[in-house]
Amino acid sequence: MKVGLFDHIEDAGRPLSTLFDERLEFYAAADRAGFYAVQLAEHHCSPINMVPVPGVFLGALARETSQIKIGTLVYLLTLTSPLKMIEEICMLDHLSKGRLEVGVGRGVSPFELNYHKIAFDDSRDIFIDAYQCIMAGLTAGETFSYEGKHFTYKDVPIALRPLQQPTPAFWYGSSNATGSTWAGEHGMHFTANGPTKMARENLDTFKAALAKRGGPANPKAGFPGGTVIGALREIVVAETDAEARRIAQPAAEFHLKNINWLRGKHGYKDLTNRLRTPGAATYDDLVAEGVVIAGSPETVLKRIKEESAALGGINYLLAYMFFGNMLLADALRSQQLFAQEVMPKLAKV
Repeated sequence: MKVGLFDHIEDAGRPLSTLFDERLEFYAAADRAGFYAVQLAEHHCSPINMVPVPGVFLGALARETSQIKIGTLVYLLTLTSPLKMIEEICMLDHLSKGRLEVGVGRGVSPFELNYHKIAFDDSRDIFIDAYQCIMAGLTAGETFSYEGKHFTYKDVPIALRPLQQPTPAFWYGSSNATGSTWAGEHGMHFTANGPTKMARENLDTFKAALAKRGGPANPKAGFPGGTVIGALREIVVAETDAEARRIAQPAAEFHLKNINWLRGKHGYKDLTNRLRTPGAATYDDLVAEGVVIAGSPETVLKRIKEESAALGGINYLLAYMFFGNMLLADALRSQQLFAQEVMPKLAKV
């Protein structure tokens, strides 16, 4: 099992410039420690995400690191021009010297989509059209033409090409069977999120669709079968279980408030079924759902093994280790303990 790092870079009640500096320090340390990747979310108009244009932050991160892969989980293809996305992917792939990983999606929040004048019910159709357009543009010759329902280009000059040929690897993160099936059918690398039962259902759906397809579109060395199959979990490691809970509980509950901020603003009390996101209200709920794993190195290792088995086997842990209003010192110590005492033992899981 390999380990990557996920982040929203959410509002933590500190100045934004401080938040960015802290994250650059945190991920520079992760680069030295041997983590596989850093993968950022894209959200809009909400404190859950302070990097709504993730490529800007990834450009800075590309120059602060040298080994760790960088990318998104996910770019919201419904909210940008495919041509602009093609150019951004190419720029970041060169800035990172071929370390870019491209996660794509349609957007889980109807509120965010509506702010951009995109109807939630139209978003999957727009996303698929944008994805097909981007793939065509990344692999085009000297000029690029595409005709779809939502996007059309004719004889557009292609000045930029990705460093990784024919394209960087594409990823999909999903919390529903429709998205999981689509990702498997297209041979993408995949991560599931949410409570264990829901994540297992989506992983099983993805694996079935991938097997029917016959394998990944862009195989990756170091992963069985060439496909990344992972799950997202909030992880906190400390010297003792009690110390880990002291750090994790307020950070996780602060994070929950940020997740639910837009729902509260719009007067919705429960959109769990619509949004397919955790319905937890407390830290203990998150632990019970399998979303949070916190404790000593021994406890965390044991819980990750248990979670992997419950999920039917994964080869990638997408660890969310700096979340909510967690302090940089606590996040760095957690990362250090994980890298030294947990991650080496996961290599054989």
